[in-house]
Amino acid sequence: MATKTGQCLCGAVKLTANNVPSTFNICYCDMCKRWAGGRWMGIYIANQDLELTGKDAVTALATSDWAERAFCNKCGSSLWYKVTDGPYSDGYSIGVGLLNDTSDLTLDTEYYTDRKTHAYDFPDGRKQMTEAEVLAFFVPAEEGEPE
Repeated sequence: MATKTGQCLCGAVKLTANNVPSTFNICYCDMCKRWAGGRWMGIYIANQDLELTGKDAVTALATSDWAERAFCNKCGSSLWYKVTDGPYSDGYSIGVGLLNDTSDLTLDTEYYTDRKTHAYDFPDGRKQMTEAEVLAFFVPAEEGEPE
């Protein structure tokens, strides 16, 4: 198991996670879709293995009788889903997108697959763009530079 670092979009909340597994999960429930703006991709981190800085920028909301979801109150980044009661309350489901390095992670389980929509089925033949292509497409060239 690895140690990984990460942060929210604005950097107000930073994390170090120890004993990080190599697998993550996806949830398609309606609450996760609304909260994350799409499917939630989370990786389990035990309570004792998560170190946070910027806790004053964290807002946690009880979203059911048994769970909470947290976000950065500065930039809005979804941070974690946490079961707050019962046998699974010993850890966090940290957003995979917060992590600086996800190159070694693989998908393990999908939850609420009966709620999964076709929006998550990516068709063959779709246009795909690299980072360089996206930057060339969206970022204006400096004046005087050739396009």
